[in-house]
Amino acid sequence: MQLSSLLQRFNEPETLKMAKLGRELRAKGIDVIDLSLGEPDFDTPEHIKQAAIKAINDNWSHYTPVPGYLDLREAVCTKLKRDNNLDYKPENIVVSTGAKQSLANTILALVDKGDEVIIPTPYWVTYSELVKLAEGKVVEIRTKPEDDFKISPQQLEAAITPKTKAFLFSSPCNPSGAVYSKEELSALADVFRKHPNIAIISDEIYEYINFAAKNESIAQFDDIKDRVVIVNGLSKGFAMTGWRLGYIAAHPEIAKATEKIQGQFTSGTNSIAQRAAIVALTADLEPSRKMVEEFTARRKKVMQLVNEIDGFSCVHPQGAFYIFPDVSSYFGKSNGETTISNANDLCMYLLNTAHVSSVMGDAFGEPNCVRFSFANSMQNIEKAWARIKDALNKLK
Repeated sequence: MQLSSLLQRFNEPETLKMAKLGRELRAKGIDVIDLSLGEPDFDTPEHIKQAAIKAINDNWSHYTPVPGYLDLREAVCTKLKRDNNLDYKPENIVVSTGAKQSLANTILALVDKGDEVIIPTPYWVTYSELVKLAEGKVVEIRTKPEDDFKISPQQLEAAITPKTKAFLFSSPCNPSGAVYSKEELSALADVFRKHPNIAIISDEIYEYINFAAKNESIAQFDDIKDRVVIVNGLSKGFAMTGWRLGYIAAHPEIAKATEKIQGQFTSGTNSIAQRAAIVALTADLEPSRKMVEEFTARRKKVMQLVNEIDGFSCVHPQGAFYIFPDVSSYFGKSNGETTISNANDLCMYLLNTAHVSSVMGDAFGEPNCVRFSFANSMQNIEKAWARIKDALNKLK
């Protein structure tokens, strides 16, 4: 059977690939510590679970409107006003089966064949592949660790061409943990004012996991707000990864376009998850704050452990739950059996030798780096980094 050429345009996510390899080793009885997946290791808060149980008992079991229940979209608007001081109406909101679908809907609604999408490195692995699916062209802006992996207005201006259709970024960033300040976003907004045809896709899924300050959205600048598509969801900040619920906030024209696409792919998302999401978005955020407190403690411990490893150069993350060290000093080293030629080799070496899973940086657009998650228990984090240190000491 001849399969579609579409499959040749994009790659399997390396994050899922490494998780799969870890599971295969566990199935053989090997104790693998997972530092690869971006999933909070916390259970969904009790009040959200109870809302889902109530929804089941109340028979919320039928098809849902494609853009989401009206009262959920109103809850999203309430959250955006409360947390971000942004004014939106339900007509601006489209609820999807996770933020990944929200991103896919948005890119497919905006990008035509040959359109350019500017993406700063490092970026979440799926960004580039979605652009390729839409037959667009990825234009990378390489950032530097000394700049905390953030772009400058000058870099943005230099990357823009007549074919530029969109700019796609995240703050807090997966994988670098970079967080843009209001002043930095304002400087980027000044560039976008000169180029009124460029859409700005702002992935804010790690909004609550911010160690610096209140998260700032580029949608706060009124004169470019209609061109901004905010992408967010409940996976990270509410420990609801398996519930699969994300959303966008955008100009009604873009919202309707994504609704049209979603109507043919999945229709409306899960009814029970939507009812629970209303409670999550409008109730007290104390469970989320406690989760961030634990991530803060883990970040401190991880940075301490990483700084004890010779050859790892690591930016202090300001958000999300990853570190993204430069590991290139190990390229060319060997333990006598395995030679490390690149970050992929190092990841596989750590998986097979230290039994710790991670994700190679070239998947994120930075081939000298490796992403390690600290969304795991303190005990597992300490054990994993002891194993990593021991395995690296065997490379000469």
